[in-house]
Amino acid sequence: MPGVHLAFDVGTARIGVARSDPAGILATPLAAIAAGPGAIGELGVLIAEYEVVDVVIGLPLNMNGTAGPAAESARAWANLVAQAVDVPVRLVDERLTTVQAQRGLHEAGRTVRSSRAVIDSAAAVVLLQSYLDAQRKAGQ
Repeated sequence: MPGVHLAFDVGTARIGVARSDPAGILATPLAAIAAGPGAIGELGVLIAEYEVVDVVIGLPLNMNGTAGPAAESARAWANLVAQAVDVPVRLVDERLTTVQAQRGLHEAGRTVRSSRAVIDSAAAVVLLQSYLDAQRKAGQ
């Protein structure tokens, strides 16, 4: 789907953020934001700034596909976001996005320690890119 998409990888300390290009083809990282009460307001600013068509939020399911406490927390957060913004909010399975992001950062020469500040947004990029690719494959 053409238009800018935003993705969020919700953590307890930081929320990783990624956005797509206007054609909805390529995901790129944005600076992570601090998790907490002001986070949804910051998301609203990003949505307005980039004229976003939808929001993708990572759903951290267990490896067997069941929902644990982290998934329930992501669902609750997605509901809060959906109430605060005027664009569709989509939950997308994010299993292994952090592992893929860490692998990519390692291949680029970053250590675990040096990648702490960017891992959340790198995971959001993996999440958003897989969403964009799936949308293209589905012909949407």
